[in-house]
Amino acid sequence: MAPHFVFPQNLQALERDEGEEYQDNRLFVRNPIDVASLRPSELEEFVKGVSFDLSDKELFCIEEQDVFDRVYSLARGFSTLTPTCKCILVESLRSNLSVLLPNVDSLMRVSQGQDDDENVMLDRVSSYRNAFKIYTFFLLQIILTEESNLGSSNNQKVTASSRKKQPVNSWNWELHRGRMLNLIANSLEINLAMLFGSADPDENYLSFIVKNAFSMFENAMLLKDSETKDALCHIIGACATKYHYTEQSSASIMHLIHKYDFVVTHMAEAVAFAEKKYADGTLASSLIREIGRTNPKTFVKDTAGAENIGRFLVELADRLPKLMSTNIGLLIPHFGGESYKIRNALVGVLGKLVAKAFKDVEGEVSSKSVRLRTKQAMLEILLERSRDVSAYTRSRVLQVWAELCEEHSVSIGLWNEVAAVAAGRLEDKSAFVRKSALNLLIVMLQHNPFGPQLRIASFQATLEQYKKKLNDLEPDKSSEAMKDGVPSDNNLFNGDGEVDNVNSEELINHQPESLTDSLPHMEQEIASKDSSVPDVGNLEQTRALVASLEAGLKFSECISATMPTLLQLMASSSATDVENTILLLMRCRQFQIDGAEACLRKMLPLVFSQDKSIYEAVENAFVTIYIRKSPVETAKNLLNLAIESNVGDQAALEFIVGALVSKGDISSGAISALWDFFCFNVNGTTAEQSRGALAILCMAAKSSSAILGSHLQDIIDIGFGRWAKVEPLLARTACIAIQRLSEEDKKRLLLSIGSRIFGILESLITSFGLPDNIWYAAADKAIAAVYTIHPTPENLASDLVKKSLSSVFDGSRGDSLQNDIVSGKFNVLSTVQVAKLSRYLFVASHVAMNQLVYIESCVRKIQKQKGNKQKMDSEGTADAERQKDNSINAELGLAASEDAALDTLAERAEKEIVSGSFSEKNLIGECAPFLSKLCRNFSLMQQYPVLQASAMLALCRFMIIDAKFCDENLQLLFTVVENAPSEIVRSNCTIALGDLAVRFPNLLEPWTENMYARLRDPSASVRKNAVLVLSHLILNDMMKVKGYINEMAVRVEDHDERISNLAKLFFHELSKKGSNPIYNLLPDILGRLSTQDLQKGSFCNVMQFLIGSIKKDKQMESLVEKLCNRFSGVTDVLHWENISYCLSQLSFTEKGVKKLIESFKTYEHALSEDSVMEHFRNIINKGKKFAKPELKVCIEEFEEKLNKFHVEKKEQEVTARNAEIHSQKVGNIKGFVMAGNDGEESAESNIEEGFSDGEVTNTSMEGETESLGVQSVSKVVESEESSGASSEVTEQEEGETEIQSTKVVRKGVSRSRSKKSQVKDKMGDLSATTERNIRPKKKVA
Repeated sequence: MAPHFVFPQNLQALERDEGEEYQDNRLFVRNPIDVASLRPSELEEFVKGVSFDLSDKELFCIEEQDVFDRVYSLARGFSTLTPTCKCILVESLRSNLSVLLPNVDSLMRVSQGQDDDENVMLDRVSSYRNAFKIYTFFLLQIILTEESNLGSSNNQKVTASSRKKQPVNSWNWELHRGRMLNLIANSLEINLAMLFGSADPDENYLSFIVKNAFSMFENAMLLKDSETKDALCHIIGACATKYHYTEQSSASIMHLIHKYDFVVTHMAEAVAFAEKKYADGTLASSLIREIGRTNPKTFVKDTAGAENIGRFLVELADRLPKLMSTNIGLLIPHFGGESYKIRNALVGVLGKLVAKAFKDVEGEVSSKSVRLRTKQAMLEILLERSRDVSAYTRSRVLQVWAELCEEHSVSIGLWNEVAAVAAGRLEDKSAFVRKSALNLLIVMLQHNPFGPQLRIASFQATLEQYKKKLNDLEPDKSSEAMKDGVPSDNNLFNGDGEVDNVNSEELINHQPESLTDSLPHMEQEIASKDSSVPDVGNLEQTRALVASLEAGLKFSECISATMPTLLQLMASSSATDVENTILLLMRCRQFQIDGAEACLRKMLPLVFSQDKSIYEAVENAFVTIYIRKSPVETAKNLLNLAIESNVGDQAALEFIVGALVSKGDISSGAISALWDFFCFNVNGTTAEQSRGALAILCMAAKSSSAILGSHLQDIIDIGFGRWAKVEPLLARTACIAIQRLSEEDKKRLLLSIGSRIFGILESLITSFGLPDNIWYAAADKAIAAVYTIHPTPENLASDLVKKSLSSVFDGSRGDSLQNDIVSGKFNVLSTVQVAKLSRYLFVASHVAMNQLVYIESCVRKIQKQKGNKQKMDSEGTADAERQKDNSINAELGLAASEDAALDTLAERAEKEIVSGSFSEKNLIGECAPFLSKLCRNFSLMQQYPVLQASAMLALCRFMIIDAKFCDENLQLLFTVVENAPSEIVRSNCTIALGDLAVRFPNLLEPWTENMYARLRDPSASVRKNAVLVLSHLILNDMMKVKGYINEMAVRVEDHDERISNLAKLFFHELSKKGSNPIYNLLPDILGRLSTQDLQKGSFCNVMQFLIGSIKKDKQMESLVEKLCNRFSGVTDVLHWENISYCLSQLSFTEKGVKKLIESFKTYEHALSEDSVMEHFRNIINKGKKFAKPELKVCIEEFEEKLNKFHVEKKEQEVTARNAEIHSQKVGNIKGFVMAGNDGEESAESNIEEGFSDGEVTNTSMEGETESLGVQSVSKVVESEESSGASSEVTEQEEGETEIQSTKVVRKGVSRSRSKKSQVKDKMGDLSATTERNIRPKKKVA
């Protein structure tokens, strides 16, 4: 009998030391050969000899000492073998083991069928066992050796990449490795009980197999080969489950999961394989129990391990949902742990279980009921976890709900509850929770069970019809069965108001159509004249349909109610909020949710966002909704947008249309369709649609000016023809189109119909064909068009001004009328003359403004021509003589003098617009003095608000043009902006102040405080414009941030939400400039806000917002010192409270806390106030959270010091207050005694009788008291009781004095009138203060 083989610790352990005896009959190596010393030819011969012996002899020849020694030698020196030798050895060992495995089963059959000698059979079994173990050992050892070599030489990529290049017979390690491991895995499936003589194999064998299998799992590159990975999973599953090696396997799996994140999925596969292959979930249950027993605090420390464990649980739940559902109770306690990663994983586990663990419908009713209750409990946990303290978990819960909705695992009864949770999470403080909530709502809409159209009105109409039908089917029980419109007597809904899955599924399955398919059909039926309702079946099916319709209506209302929140999210600073909100709104529009279309219109201004992702989201949504249609549909969508948009939306629309035209997204077919709408070539086109089409074409022309050139005649004929009377704004749009023409088209227009077009424009400006509200807008664009296309626009403009002037002051009456207006005789004005005067002022001022722009454009053209000429000269196009002249001119400074002359001419031309030259006044210059006097006629202005609006607008334009005129009228402008009754006038003037500040900053600088004062205007419109103007000036460095910035800070708490948001936006942008100016402004803002009449809550909100914009630790630390120093010069308690509140809002670092402690002397006097002390306690609590042990000791000592000072200050205050009260009382008593001595004896005796028994009692009066003493004492009692002051003072300095309340006993009313008047006269010298304070009388015992 050959020695038996025992698995060694390692390969070298098979060698015996010299002199060691062979006593235990174990197989060891006796004569190892050093294969590394052999020559290649000798080595090849040696390997072939071993291979020949293995293949020629019996399978268990491996246990022969000679063969064993030689195989061992090759295994030990395997890394030195050539690829051919490696391949020969591996194939020999593998083929022998593969032949040996079926022979084990045949050996069992032979042993049962023959009656051979038992010893012979035992020897044969022992030989097979030895051979089996040796083959397994050497194969595994070769795998480990080769993998170790590959890892150390780092050549895995070489072998993988050269796999295809190598010949078939060459060494391909990955292929051999997979076959070897598969063979070892299959060896575990034979009847090992026959070999090992027991149900379980040798512990030594299992330990060796499992240990090495787990060690291979630590190699990430090895696991990328699917054949190898599957074999390893097979080995672990078989050993752990079939051969009951569960505990050791569980421990190894847990160790690997904690240590390596790449093994998580493979471990889950191994566990799932074991359960499915052997129908035994012992290994999975063991792992779940192990995780359930783990202390939750362990996962807080080991975050990486917690994440891996969580992933493993989710993978396991995905592969073994039923087994996990029976063991989920072991994991539920971890919901109470602090590790959010474990909670996230458990949420994912519950999601997998709900989706997969309860799908089978087989089984008894009782077991089905248990499963439903279990599922319901899991769903309730998921709903509860949506309020988890961790944002990561809340987000994960919403993601799980989205997955369940996609898999149709959420019942109709629970659908609205989930929708409500998602809608509520839209306002979550965490951005990624909001993102998950938006995605969940998108998925719920996409997979909703209620139909493709979710209009509330449609649902209500359909529901009403079927409720009537249900009442007809059940007339007697309708009042009982329908409670709140929900059936209650058929168990359709469970106790929680949710649809019972069993009943609802059965009822709905009986319906001929699903709700999704039947709703459109129902709506059509209801909309038709025939009011009959489609029959859906019997009473039960009708009830189910009514319940479903009610759920659908509730869902539609829930989504519709989120529209205001979605509008807020579109203004979010988070790009993901905006992008996902737009996606949700697009989905809402697809399902016709009420309010979705209007909300989508609000996204247009986002095209101006600096965030590229937001712009792309808006553009993609715009293209999807409005552009990706047929050309006619696209044109109609765009012109409707132009018609319905406001001014801001039109600017955004123009921007995005221009961008899409330049990219080619708006096709030529859509442009042609727009021309068809404009030219009324499409049937049913209205004048308004024609104007909308032309507006879109004008927007497109900004990117491609050639678009308008093909229809010049149509623009003139339709834009200024009879249709302009039907749609007055059409003329204004036509003027814009003329301005957008290309240079070639402008020249062609002037040559063909130039005189006609100028006549049309002149008529538009000077005639009264358009109503006032449209004329101003049309005249604005018409004058701009004149200056755009006319070769000498000032000539035509002068005619326009003259005609407009003559319409107001015509004939001989003109001068007298003008004088009357200026002098204040405004009764001469009629309504018609007011309108004409307003239009004249508008035309004159607008012409002046356009003339200024025209002069600047001429200067730019000259400079451009000059620059081009210089560029050509520098490029060598001019001759050498000219270059020489230019260089001489440059040296002499002639080029600079040319620029100076050009600037002088431009300045002079600008000045002549309003002021004229020297003594001469030009056309517009004559208007300026009249306008100034007119605006000063406040009584006239108040009577005609429209005239005031037009006059002040004209005045502001003249002031923008001319510095001198501006300086002369600034006082007037600020007077009007403060006192004008019309908010329109004040708004216009506020906007004009911004333009003036840009053009003449030195003139406006002394008026800065007055500009900030507009932020306090009672009108929200004026305040909004003031915020916008000041924001523009400050953020663009056109106005310095002065000491009045506190007015802007107050606007953060404005009652108007838009103004509040604009103010917040201003400070947000301001904080990005330089080193954050808010840091420097904060102390000053704090001081000024403390002196303003501002509510406490508003003050706190403003300062909290401003402090929140300071992010740098250094600035926070400096603020601690600055704010502490402000305590020194302040004695007001309110200031103390405000400063301490601001300190409590700072983010404290270690340095900040130290600075606060060091500055104790500056604020110790304020610690007597409880509110101040409370804020300091908040600071201390903040500091303790992040403080290190040493700092924590300092903070605790600081806390004790604060509390001590607080108590001492309170005691000092109480002592001082008592001393003051005592001094007042002593003084009052002395005065009372002196007055009492001058009184009557009878009055004194009556009072003194009250002190006889030494008791302190209240005065009791039953009748009318006429006695002086009684009257005095009663007044004192009332005063004392109302003040609440103490009526006793004890332990005085004398030690003997006691002051007690008087007790008055009424003796009678027998006092004469004369005595009473005498007492009153004597008491007349006492002051009122003394009379109020006298109560007790001093009595010396």
